Amino acid sequence: MILAAGQGTRVRPLTKDLPKPMVPILGKPVMEYLIERLAAHGVRQIMVNVAYNHRRIEEYFRDGQRWGVEIGYSYEGVYEHGDILPRPLGSAGGMKHIQDFSGFFDQTTIVLCGDALVDLDITAALAEHRAKGALATVVTLDVPREQVASYGIVVTDDDGRVRSFQEKPRPEEARSTLASTGIYIFEPAVLDLVPSGQVFDIGSQLFPMLVERGLPFYAQSRPFHWIDIGRVSDYWSVLQRVLRGEIDHMRMPGTEIRPGVWVGLNTRVDFDRVQVTGPVYIGSSTRLDPGCSVVGPAWIGHGCHLSAGCRVERSVLFEYTRIGAGMLFQDMIVSPSYCVDRHGRATYVGDDRCPLRWGDARG
Repeated sequence: MILAAGQGTRVRPLTKDLPKPMVPILGKPVMEYLIERLAAHGVRQIMVNVAYNHRRIEEYFRDGQRWGVEIGYSYEGVYEHGDILPRPLGSAGGMKHIQDFSGFFDQTTIVLCGDALVDLDITAALAEHRAKGALATVVTLDVPREQVASYGIVVTDDDGRVRSFQEKPRPEEARSTLASTGIYIFEPAVLDLVPSGQVFDIGSQLFPMLVERGLPFYAQSRPFHWIDIGRVSDYWSVLQRVLRGEIDHMRMPGTEIRPGVWVGLNTRVDFDRVQVTGPVYIGSSTRLDPGCSVVGPAWIGHGCHLSAGCRVERSVLFEYTRIGAGMLFQDMIVSPSYCVDRHGRATYVGDDRCPLRWGDARG
C-alpha cells in the first residue's frame, strides 16, 4: 500500500499542480523509486490511495505493468454541486475504505508513504515482523537527539515492543531517539480496528489503540537510507545528496561525457565556451549559450536555455526553464513560473521586487 492522497502543502509551490509523490528526483517521480524497490523484493500487487491531482499519478503509473507489478487505485473524494472534490480519509481510513470495498488486505501488507526515498531491505523487515508474531510493525530509524523535534518518536521496551509515542518532543524530553519512518507492516486483523467511513490516521489514532489494547505491536530499527521530503528545504538537500552520488541505488541518467558531467540527447553546448563543473546533468534539447557557467551539484532539466553570461550554482532547473542573460542563481529550485531558495522562500515570474530574470524556454 502506497499512501499518496495528501495535499503536500508544506512543499508548495512544488505541489501547486503536482501531487507530492510525483515530485521528480533525477527526472523520475519519487514514488517510482518506491515501486522499483517493492518490485525488487517480490511485491507484485500495489494499491495506491489518491486524492489531490490524482490523474497525474494514475496516468503516469497506469496498471504498473512497466515495473512488473499490478497497481490499483482508490480515489478519496466526493461529487458535490457538480464538482469532484478531493476528500482524503486519512492514512488508516483510506486503507479501511479499500478493505470495505473488496477485502484487498487479506495478507501481510507493507505500507509506505509515497513521498520518501528509501532503500529498506523489505524482505528482511517482513521476516522480522513474522518471526516476532507481530500484528503490526513500525520501521524506525535512530536519529541524533538534537533532531528528535522533527519526528514522531517511538518508545519501546527491551524486546522492541512499542509502549508509547512522543510527537516531536524537545530533545531533553525525548524518551527515545527512534523516529517513525512512515513505513509499516500490518496483518489483516489490524484493519478490523479501524472504523468505516471516517477519517482515521495511522500514527495518531491507530497506533495508540494498538498500545492501549496490549496487542503485539513492535518497532524495528535497522540501518537504511530514509530521505523524507517534508519541506522544500528538504527537497533541495535531497537533490544535492543524490547529485553528489551519496545514495547508492540512484544513478545519473544520460551519458557521462567527462568526469561528473552527464548529458541527454540533442543538447547544444560548446564546452570550449562554457564552464561546467560537476556533478551536473544537462537534459535533452537544452542549450547553454557561450559564457554561461554551471557549478554542481546541479540538475538542468530537458528543454532548458541558459542565456549568455548567466551562472547557475548548486541548483535544480525544472524542464523548459530559461535563465536570463547575466543572472546568478545560487542554491535554488527554478521552474518556468517560480523559483524557490534553499530555505523554501518562493518568488514568481513577474514580481518586480525580485532582481532575478527567468521564464519559460518555450516562449
